[in-house]
Amino acid sequence: MRITGFRSLTTVQDWGRPVGDANGVYADGVVKVPIVLLDTDEGITGVGMGPHPQAGEIFPAIEGEDPRGVAALYDRMLRWTFKAGHAGAVFGTIGAFDSALWDIKAKAAGQPLWRLLGGRDRCVPAYASGLDIALTEAELAATYRAYAERGLRVAKVKGGLDVDRDRRRLSVVRDVLAEFSGGVRPGLMLDANESWTRKQALRHVGELERTLDLIWVEEPVRRWDADGLATVGRGIRASVATGENLTGLEQFRPLLAAGAVDIVQTASVWGVTHFLRVAALAHAHDLPVSPVGTTPAGLVHAATAVPNHIVSELQDLRPPVGVAVDHTIEDGAFVLGDGAGLGVVVDEEAVRALGSLPPDDVRATPGVRPERAGRRLLAEPAPGDVLATPVGPA
Repeated sequence: MRITGFRSLTTVQDWGRPVGDANGVYADGVVKVPIVLLDTDEGITGVGMGPHPQAGEIFPAIEGEDPRGVAALYDRMLRWTFKAGHAGAVFGTIGAFDSALWDIKAKAAGQPLWRLLGGRDRCVPAYASGLDIALTEAELAATYRAYAERGLRVAKVKGGLDVDRDRRRLSVVRDVLAEFSGGVRPGLMLDANESWTRKQALRHVGELERTLDLIWVEEPVRRWDADGLATVGRGIRASVATGENLTGLEQFRPLLAAGAVDIVQTASVWGVTHFLRVAALAHAHDLPVSPVGTTPAGLVHAATAVPNHIVSELQDLRPPVGVAVDHTIEDGAFVLGDGAGLGVVVDEEAVRALGSLPPDDVRATPGVRPERAGRRLLAEPAPGDVLATPVGPA
């Protein structure tokens, strides 16, 4: 079998409501989802999801190769970017191709990826993550009730701009989950998306912990700040989670050496091989690993095959437009199917029917760090919330 070419499509995840974090919001709730389709001479096509802006430059590293040699091809793609480096967007391109290669390998074997990788249990524990910073408290309750009805009892709330608002919103989510928990105390996490300094993180989380029990606080300071993450970790009860924006094992090493991370994360867009390697590194340090991202099909499959998986992020309950997935959400878990490969099927006609998508105003999206991040003295309204009034210290 040989790799013969690739094709790119872009669909959308239509949340039907604003989604975002402390850095910005997609006000219309429509988020672009790039897809790469990797073709072979035997008619098997692999699916990879995530941004891949440098696909044309990376593809020659795998063109004409047998796609079943996934690990070697992953390293070959990394070597292909030796001088420029593989951080950032190019790492996402490698991850998209990597996921497509694993899809092909499992399809060629006639097995679901979770079985090919050596997984035993098709049920993967999940937590609810609504990307919810722009929602009112009533909208927040309705959103998490839909997750709770699927059996989820753990949730991650976006925040970091106003400690009093965060306390109220976390309490709303806790109370909603408790309605369905059968007396078991729900679990809560807070994601600040790198919006604090070290001292801000300690003040903010310390204030919340007077009345709330948090499982983890995610990205309290900058992703590379090993000393800062370790300082925060020592000063709060909650665990520190980070890693979704780190690309390559070399970026994890200083954090692990400094004892700066308690929950090791990787993003679904970085691919399956990256997740497996990070999971092994975390396991060597007796740390749990947790995948992050929407429609994380590849990493949910891979999670079944590592000994230190703790929980996977579940964002939208529906897949992107034109995409079908071979898993269900039951009893608080992803339940993987028996279809060969990743279990992701793309309806190319449905995606193309979307036509040309309008450009994003990137200035207001979560992908742009606000000018005042880490330098706020007072509480601020959530992005897109023009009616909110700052109350109390940030």
